[in-house]
Amino acid sequence: MRRAVAGGKTMACEEGGLMRREVLAVAILLLAAAMAGCGAARPIQYYTIDLPGRTDTSAAPGDPMPVVLVVGHISTAHLYRDDRLIYRTGANELNTYEYRRWVEPPGEIIEHALLRSLRRSGRFRAVQSQRSNNVRGDYLLRGRLEDFEEVTGPPQTGRVRIELELYEIKAGKTVWSHVYAEDEPVQGKGVDAVVHALNRNVERALAQVTAGIEQYFAAHPPH
Repeated sequence: MRRAVAGGKTMACEEGGLMRREVLAVAILLLAAAMAGCGAARPIQYYTIDLPGRTDTSAAPGDPMPVVLVVGHISTAHLYRDDRLIYRTGANELNTYEYRRWVEPPGEIIEHALLRSLRRSGRFRAVQSQRSNNVRGDYLLRGRLEDFEEVTGPPQTGRVRIELELYEIKAGKTVWSHVYAEDEPVQGKGVDAVVHALNRNVERALAQVTAGIEQYFAAHPPH
């Protein structure tokens, strides 16, 4: 009997020690995973479009036209409603960078860029955002952003495609439309170079849009 009891105690001690070692091992693994997770965190880098604008509106040719423009919503595909930078690897395949992001979704970037560009042109009596309260205007500029991404290539480019229309509010009809679609070569390496290419592409798009609207009103003077 004494031997049986002693043997039982030995087995119980061995089982208890084994359980403690297993618990300790699990605790060490959880701590290591937590420490690895903390060490693996990567900072997110944010980008924006920097547009050079006219600082002296008196340099604009002629007096402002008696037109109040309203910049409306720029619609996009679902993928462009996120703030992650997008890159295209094939004709039908798009992917996103997890840690490289825009300060706001691309559709909003283009919308705000149009607003700033048209205001800085000094060619219109007023340019307002449809997002503002109690907005009243003569014409609504609206559209859709179809492409705003890196094309991995070759060649590597920054692709922008925007479809816009100018809607005469009183008449209830579209009076002018424009499609801008260009690939800007990337000069350099890395995501920063891609952003610079997209920046140049957006600048050119805005210049075309502003000039096109001015030409429309030159041919159809507002009353």
